[in-house]
Amino acid sequence: MAHDAPLYPVSLVVAGRPCLVVGGGHVAARKIEGLLACGADVTAVAPEMTGAVEDLAGGGAVGGAVGGAVDGAGSLHLERRPYRAGEASAYRLVVTATGLPEIDHAVAADAEAAGVWVNSADDPANCSFLLPAVHRDGPVTVAVSTGGSSPALAGWLRTTVADALGPHLPELAALLDDARGRLRRSGRSTESIDWRPILDGPVVALVRDGRTDEARTVLWEALGLQR
Repeated sequence: MAHDAPLYPVSLVVAGRPCLVVGGGHVAARKIEGLLACGADVTAVAPEMTGAVEDLAGGGAVGGAVGGAVDGAGSLHLERRPYRAGEASAYRLVVTATGLPEIDHAVAADAEAAGVWVNSADDPANCSFLLPAVHRDGPVTVAVSTGGSSPALAGWLRTTVADALGPHLPELAALLDDARGRLRRSGRSTESIDWRPILDGPVVALVRDGRTDEARTVLWEALGLQR
């Protein structure tokens, strides 16, 4: 069931923050991987862990806990045990993906009672936030949500948009970031700039063609910046 009220889209800063994933299957592995990619300190709790989850922690022991940093991004700590009532309150963000309604509902209820943001996989009614379909290219993130009505549609739209955007988004983002920094250092507000006609002009095409220096010249001229 989709949410009736419009969703408020945000990009959360989870780097270095404690996040809990309840579940040890393939769905939980995808949630863990997404959090680790954003630098979160993840604790995963489940009586059994699939190889996909263990691989994210660099392999693991048969029982007990394993953990460590993952590829210089976030860190992952595995605890092979059932979820403990109330432990969701110790985290900034919780994802539950056990596939067992009674457990997922209990985790969601604990998180909600503690004021912690929670996502219950494939159960929008027990979510305080939903996870969109995401495409990342350098600093650029494209996220598509259907409010929980159809993750398949969200994924299809994400792929369609990503294909239409093509390459060179990181270079374009870096160029614009540099220009915004120069504007701020000159005492001008970046919010006062009408960026749409600039992006509708030749800048994007020049970057796409690999002519970054020319794109920078055109951009700076449009913004009144001095080289």
